[in-house]
Amino acid sequence: MNTASYTDMTVVIRRLLPLAVVVLAVLTGACAARSAGPPVPRPFPGAALPPGAGETAPGPPGAVPALVPALVPAVVNTALEFRGVPYRNGGSDPSGFDCSGFVQYVFAKFGTVLPREVRDQYREGRSVDLDEVKAGDLLFFETVGRGASHVGMVVGAGEFVHAPSSRGVVRVERYDADYWATRFVGARRVTQ
Repeated sequence: MNTASYTDMTVVIRRLLPLAVVVLAVLTGACAARSAGPPVPRPFPGAALPPGAGETAPGPPGAVPALVPALVPAVVNTALEFRGVPYRNGGSDPSGFDCSGFVQYVFAKFGTVLPREVRDQYREGRSVDLDEVKAGDLLFFETVGRGASHVGMVVGAGEFVHAPSSRGVVRVERYDADYWATRFVGARRVTQ
């Protein structure tokens, strides 16, 4: 191999290396909490907001803006429109969702920006007892490791919508079913 070919190949490798790192990061993202190391947030690409959706309550600097209660039915209906969308590890758009990407995407459409990771979403809003949850509240479950590693949204009547991996699509289930009831960690309200 001559020096010119070696130099050209080096330039190509240097240009492709950042792309390879991004692809690797996307492929290794997951819904579950990671067992070691700090979370690696993935930016949400942004979504058009419906009229009035950006109207949120003021809060302390750095706080997630609360969702206006009047928008809760629209948020729930929007979440339900994604039933049947395939589960995709690290997915955060309608081509495929993981649990936290699903919740983040739906709330962002209404002006509430949530963190990307489940454990970070679990710190948002305020804690709500399970017997007091309402439509739009977030439910958290321990599915792998200790602590919150799965999230879904209450739709009402004892049901929640979420993006689980077991059957591969966004779906509605009862949160009092044995599987979910034994793994429940907490509920959070991100509305005013």
